[in-house]
Amino acid sequence: MTQQYATASPASGTPGTPGTPGTPPASTYRLQLHPGFTFGDAEAAVPYLASLGVSHLHLSPVLEAVPGSSHGYDVVDHGRVRAELGGEPGLRALARTARGHGLGLVLDIVPNHMAVPSPLRLNRPLWEVLREGPESPYARWFDIDWAAGGGQLLLPVLGGPPDPARVRVQVAEGLLRYEDHEFPLRAGTAGLALPELLAAQWYRPAWWREGRTSLNYRRFFTISELIGVRVEEPEVFAATHAKVLELVRDGVLAGLRIDHVDGLADPEGYLRRLRGAVGEGCWVVVEKILAREERLPGTWPVAGTTGYDALHRVDGVFVDPAGADALAARYRAATGSPDWPTVAARSAASVLTEDLAPELAAVLRLAAEASAAGGMPPGPAGPGAAGAHPAGGAAPGAAAGVGGAVAALLVGYPVYRPYPGGDGLAPEAVARARETAGDEAVDRVRALLRASPAFAARFAQTSAALRAKSLEDRAFYRYAPLLSATEVGGDPGRPAVTPAEFHAYCTHLERDWPASGTVLSTHDTKRSADVRARIAALSERPDALPLPGPGPAGRGPGDPQLAWVAAQSALGLGAVPDGPERLAAALLKAAKEAALRTSWTDPDPAYEETVPDYADRCAVPGTGGGALAGLAPAVRANTLGATALQLAMPGVPEVYQGGEAEYRALVDPDNRRPARFHREALDRLDAGSAPAGLSEEKLALTAALLRLRRARPGLFRGYAPLAAAGPAAEHCLAFTRADGLLVAVTRLALRLAEAGGWRDTALPLPPGRWTSVLPRADAPYERTHEGTYAGAYEGTVALSVLLGAGSGSPVAVLVRE
Repeated sequence: MTQQYATASPASGTPGTPGTPGTPPASTYRLQLHPGFTFGDAEAAVPYLASLGVSHLHLSPVLEAVPGSSHGYDVVDHGRVRAELGGEPGLRALARTARGHGLGLVLDIVPNHMAVPSPLRLNRPLWEVLREGPESPYARWFDIDWAAGGGQLLLPVLGGPPDPARVRVQVAEGLLRYEDHEFPLRAGTAGLALPELLAAQWYRPAWWREGRTSLNYRRFFTISELIGVRVEEPEVFAATHAKVLELVRDGVLAGLRIDHVDGLADPEGYLRRLRGAVGEGCWVVVEKILAREERLPGTWPVAGTTGYDALHRVDGVFVDPAGADALAARYRAATGSPDWPTVAARSAASVLTEDLAPELAAVLRLAAEASAAGGMPPGPAGPGAAGAHPAGGAAPGAAAGVGGAVAALLVGYPVYRPYPGGDGLAPEAVARARETAGDEAVDRVRALLRASPAFAARFAQTSAALRAKSLEDRAFYRYAPLLSATEVGGDPGRPAVTPAEFHAYCTHLERDWPASGTVLSTHDTKRSADVRARIAALSERPDALPLPGPGPAGRGPGDPQLAWVAAQSALGLGAVPDGPERLAAALLKAAKEAALRTSWTDPDPAYEETVPDYADRCAVPGTGGGALAGLAPAVRANTLGATALQLAMPGVPEVYQGGEAEYRALVDPDNRRPARFHREALDRLDAGSAPAGLSEEKLALTAALLRLRRARPGLFRGYAPLAAAGPAAEHCLAFTRADGLLVAVTRLALRLAEAGGWRDTALPLPPGRWTSVLPRADAPYERTHEGTYAGAYEGTVALSVLLGAGSGSPVAVLVRE
């Protein structure tokens, strides 16, 4: 298994677009496709997106999915392009139009799972497995443990406990019907009496709740409607990738984003097979969530990640650590919450033994099989014993034996997963597991990981699912002192990033993964970048957060945890159309994910009725808006600063649909609303109008940097930190690229103002004539900006001129002539 904390080396093979090896996209623009926004709609947006300056369009999954799907990750047929989007002709037409405007296409693909759809026949491979069982040629497609299900595949698709009286058998059609569900009949069973007929099938329809305890197929996280695909099998890879590979060969696609690579049994093996199939010219990035000190395995033949590691660094630069600590203390006093490590550990323990109980049981079964195969006794309270199995009621690590050690290692694992090739377990996890499960049991697990590839793979897959569910979908909703830090790839316990840490990360990125993706907003972020920028301003004024009262009138004592989430979410969202309704929906989801007072599986209707009250009381002027007007300078500096850093730092930046201007959205489905493009505003700016307001300032900044990236890619090579000197030096983050591009941003703007402003703080400039590429808010927009900052600077420039009143902007982007 790859060392988790070693510095990565460049991947073998140089990524790029077909026909131009080694040339990655200059930038990408994410489009969320669905029946309401099709290939035709994307094609109509191409001229605008080309004028914005992007080089590639990044499309959400386009293979045939569950009808009406709003995201496309629930694939039912890998061989067809989705008809609801316009089919393959529509995709190829989009590619032609994009190519005519100088744009390529990057596609998001889903190798880890397929849908368990309704009706089931939409997934033909799964349908055939239900009909023919383990002898089906499609049986190798799916991760199914037939023995654990007594020879049947559990299908938790029913709305309640099954009632045999509702079963109808249609022999002529070869179907078994239950209410509105259809299942295939196993050959030779049609004449059996009903009890025998049901027992003879290769599947067992069950109440959806039974999936929480008895599921015997691998799924995506805790979503039983998504079944794991064994893409590590060569024939499965070939069948599920044939259409995508055809589109790459035909030049329709220039790059691929690999969804949830951590769900695969052997990520590196898969990526090597994919690289061999697409060639060196295809730009490939993986959705891989890296912990703060973790590095992407250097042997993976990819360009890098999709960019959540960059998101964390950019966000963290605009967080004041002292203010974040003050918010955390205030939050814990108000809610009684423990600290972040305790919240994370408790969330992991509960998710593993409750939400992921079937996954833990599968890991323990494989451990028992590996022990038996190797002649190794399982030890006391080993796999299957009550002390180790979640059904036994013991917390992870509470019992001795292999079972307890497995659970303890999973709960304490510091990154998403290990990788095949040895035991390679993170030392922190081993040390913690030894404290609870004992040395002997932990050493047994390490031996099993080395001896059994099947056990090692499932342990790693379960580790990834546990970390994602326990952090992103549980602990992030339970710990709310500063919501901007509870983001995918984030570290709520250490939300602040120093300029030195940011520079070190960028230096690593430029050296090892220069074509890795960078993002600030995605379809998976809990809050868009501009919502987080507004919330992060609270770290500079930790006493400014106005909380709603103790509870809705007449509805009990209230929920201080939800009050914190509501107040910050309202601040982040601000005044937007349908704000209270959007806020209420996000708060209800937050409450269900936190699973403190209600949940998806065990809802509390009385509690849930109180949630809109929090939204109504927070989303009114004076609570989410006017009372916090004093944060405006920090909001502006954070919004523009984050944009400038992401678009100018090493890597390939992605703009999320509509995010070229100010874009405020909460968790999905709020962030998957129809894209809003900004054609008219961009036309006005190009015609010479000055930016009107923050949204147009961001649009002008985004267009300037995207166009510069596309026109002069040579400017975006290399990376050198630039240190300011003077009393306010810590409030400036600056760097140069290729000795010809200089970027400087203001950080912690409120603290800067409180300390007296820039005063005589100055930034050194390399020799030459430096000209701004940005328009001033109080001056006409011009194609060239000669004299924007009084022309040439030699030696140093006062930051009061570059980033203060003299510039009219908290960011500066200069190009040397």
